[in-house]
Amino acid sequence: MPQVENPNLKVCRWINQRAALRQFATYSGTTQSQQHIKPLHWHVACRLVVEGGFHPDDITPHPPFSVTRQGRRYLLVHKPECATGEEATVLGGLKTKNVDVVVLKSGLGPVLAISCKGMTGAFRNLTNRMEETIGECTNLHITYPAMVFGYLFAVRANRRIEEAVATSAPEATSSSRQLAANDIAIQEGGGPVESIIRFHTALRGLTGRSGIRNDVSRYEAVSLAMVEMADAEAGELLKTFPAPESPLRLEEFFKTLYLRYDERFVFSAPDLKTVTQRICWAPNSPALSNAITDDMGYLPRLDADPDESQ
Repeated sequence: MPQVENPNLKVCRWINQRAALRQFATYSGTTQSQQHIKPLHWHVACRLVVEGGFHPDDITPHPPFSVTRQGRRYLLVHKPECATGEEATVLGGLKTKNVDVVVLKSGLGPVLAISCKGMTGAFRNLTNRMEETIGECTNLHITYPAMVFGYLFAVRANRRIEEAVATSAPEATSSSRQLAANDIAIQEGGGPVESIIRFHTALRGLTGRSGIRNDVSRYEAVSLAMVEMADAEAGELLKTFPAPESPLRLEEFFKTLYLRYDERFVFSAPDLKTVTQRICWAPNSPALSNAITDDMGYLPRLDADPDESQ
């Protein structure tokens, strides 16, 4: 599977989760450029196509794919020239908002959106993010209460002061070095620091919105991804936190989004099925010829029955 050839490129690339999170873990430039988090946007957009079965033309930024028909079957083609890098502007109840990844269905508007955020240090300020997090969700759900909204938050699992300083931005001042202790996410014993635990608790209260009449300030799915920093493991998820039973585990994030989408836009609206049903890709799709053997970290959504109508 293609990987990031140049992290400064501005358009969506087909990369796996490990490559996207490795860029987040190792990037040493300014976070204002968003180069540390953009590859995660790309991974999400591509995953919504390959695993989720959403048509690439419905997704912003446009993933590097096109779709062709072979009888009743859909073939997915890897086509980098189709990719774009812009964010979608969504009408909110209070103001418009640029959202990292959006699925838009003609006649329905945005049906699924994912906001990707990341924090590389100064973790004592994590709880300050909650006002922004709640506000974004509330704003968009006011206008689109049926929209399935996911929040994916990545955190560097810094373990030592020396490591945190080493990964600081080049323009880091002496004051930022003095605050390096606040950049530590994992204590010496391997457990998260108190600020990370508090943030996890706060995020748990924002996830699990299952119906359109539920609290508009809650997301359908939230994930807290703790990203390993050591060279050999950079980009891997921390295995010990969140705990296996936590609803914030990244392993459950996309499953939950797909389930909520199907419940609202497919099962509850059979008359719209031709518009809203997710696609199952033909196994002989050019883009998927080696997908199962490649390390995507997920399986493509395949058509199991050669004669099945889509």
